[in-house]
Amino acid sequence: MGGNLSAVFGVVSLVTALAAALFAVLRLRGRRGIATATQRATYEVLHTAGLAAEPLRAGLGAANAAKAVRHLRALVGAAGLALTDRDTLLALDGRGGHHDAQLVAAAGRAVATGRSTVLGDSELQCDRVDCPVRGAVVAPLTGPDGRTVGALVAVADGQPAPGLVQATLETAHWAGNQLALAELDSSRERLARAEVRALRAQISPHFIYNALTAIGSFVRTDPDRARELILEFAEFTRYSFRAHGEFTTLAEELRSIDRYLTIERARFGDRLQVRLQIAPEVLPVTLPFLCLQPLVENAVRHGLSRKPGTGMVSIEARDAGTECHITVEDDGVGMDPTALTAGIAELAGATGDPGDAVRAAVGDDSGQHVGLSNVDERLRSVFGDGFGLVVETGLGSGTKVSMRVPKFHPGVRASA
Repeated sequence: MGGNLSAVFGVVSLVTALAAALFAVLRLRGRRGIATATQRATYEVLHTAGLAAEPLRAGLGAANAAKAVRHLRALVGAAGLALTDRDTLLALDGRGGHHDAQLVAAAGRAVATGRSTVLGDSELQCDRVDCPVRGAVVAPLTGPDGRTVGALVAVADGQPAPGLVQATLETAHWAGNQLALAELDSSRERLARAEVRALRAQISPHFIYNALTAIGSFVRTDPDRARELILEFAEFTRYSFRAHGEFTTLAEELRSIDRYLTIERARFGDRLQVRLQIAPEVLPVTLPFLCLQPLVENAVRHGLSRKPGTGMVSIEARDAGTECHITVEDDGVGMDPTALTAGIAELAGATGDPGDAVRAAVGDDSGQHVGLSNVDERLRSVFGDGFGLVVETGLGSGTKVSMRVPKFHPGVRASA
């Protein structure tokens, strides 16, 4: 599995490099007389590949195949081109429509064996005397985990030339990589949804019990306050358990946190103090759903609930150019930095991966830090390893958790 993922990420790097080359060629095309014939040909290939990649990255289905097949045919340079799954013709562009049964049968054999084949005139005979189709190249499409998921069939007017055979094989390999990336995207989305469900499961047991206990304490003595807390609790749970959206805005997350703190202040009274310092310009910033709330919950639950006397939770969100910098800090009991540093050094030395070391630092295997590793993993998954959580702590010195969030990131958009 690790090798497959490495190959997939290698393809991602290649696509990024090709995109940079495409940008350079576009600039050259904008200045007439400078771009060479080779550069123009490179642009045409990259542009066509980009048009085919978008539907393929959505998966191998009839609708996506219909959008991609015309562009794939242009890449191959065939008289006709078909895309099949394991046993069905999904889409065909150009010649060869009346040979569909023969093409599907040949594609089925390629899928079963995982081997490409060249069809000759004897294998594509038909009753039409004017039929120009005399051959075809059938190449299997290898998707995620090395599984053959379909085939690409290039139709030729004569005996397939070596150039057509090579172009078909290379295009099928490229298309298979796009399908593998589609599966990777789908897996990432499923993982993100599972992580949010896990985080909800972690949040709900202790908080719901404490919230209802706090509300119950006001039912007789202050019914109006109890009613207000019930409404806040209802809105908090509605947001936390909503059924859609991987992302939210900082404004929405802070609104839910305010409801959470309202309920917690009903429990702790004057013992819980809150300080907010939020730059208005970062309120629309998009971040993973339930990304900030667990940090505040840990500050209250583990930092302040164990501290005698008054405790302060500080939430700050600053504008930092292309990024938003967010910190959640408490002056509670803190953690042992020696044990924390030892865990980081041991894991970093064993794996050589700084990301693993940071994940160890915010891990919640001990049950003391609900959701921190979950948040760290999701930040890294969405924005990259440079955007994980940073934890600063010391025994009796409180805890400060910081994160950086890009103001704009491809594919990151809050739900409507």
